[in-house]
Amino acid sequence: MPAHPLSLISGMLGICSVVLSAQGNILTFLFGFAQVGTYTYLCCLERFYAEIALNVFYFLSMIYGVFVWHRRLNDQSLQVQTRVISPRWMLFISMTLLLLSLLTGWLLHRFTDDPQPYLDAFTTVPAILAQILMVLAFREQWYLWLFVDILATVMWLRAGNYCMAAQYAFWCINCIYGLRQWTRLSTC
Repeated sequence: MPAHPLSLISGMLGICSVVLSAQGNILTFLFGFAQVGTYTYLCCLERFYAEIALNVFYFLSMIYGVFVWHRRLNDQSLQVQTRVISPRWMLFISMTLLLLSLLTGWLLHRFTDDPQPYLDAFTTVPAILAQILMVLAFREQWYLWLFVDILATVMWLRAGNYCMAAQYAFWCINCIYGLRQWTRLSTC
């Protein structure tokens, strides 16, 4: 089945949003709201239930994120002042995410007709925490986003939607850029 025409629009909005996020620019939220709406519709078409729920969460967290980033904003550059999590906490977070993702995958497999329940779970559960870390301006979000984006690229390739797969492949590259930028912003 060919990709929905909205895939290209959603992909472009998403690319704009994540590039601005990697720069720590508050305008990320403007493009983010538009991307969430279009992407949620595409997920409905594919029956990716966890992704749908995740995008409802994204929408709500972005509303909160606008206020948090506004308070942490450098008025001259429109860039957010970032923070860092200790390696010990990241290990704890990673183990918790692994267990929650496995449980979510099992629940999706058991109780829904999700065609890729474990990929859907492993792109959703870590993304929730990555979004929270992004909203709260923690640099380590980029490690989680890279993990999520690699798996989401595979998920969309398996679904045959090459526009969405290309978007996530680009996002993988942007994660590396974002990590470098946010490391610089956390030392300023």
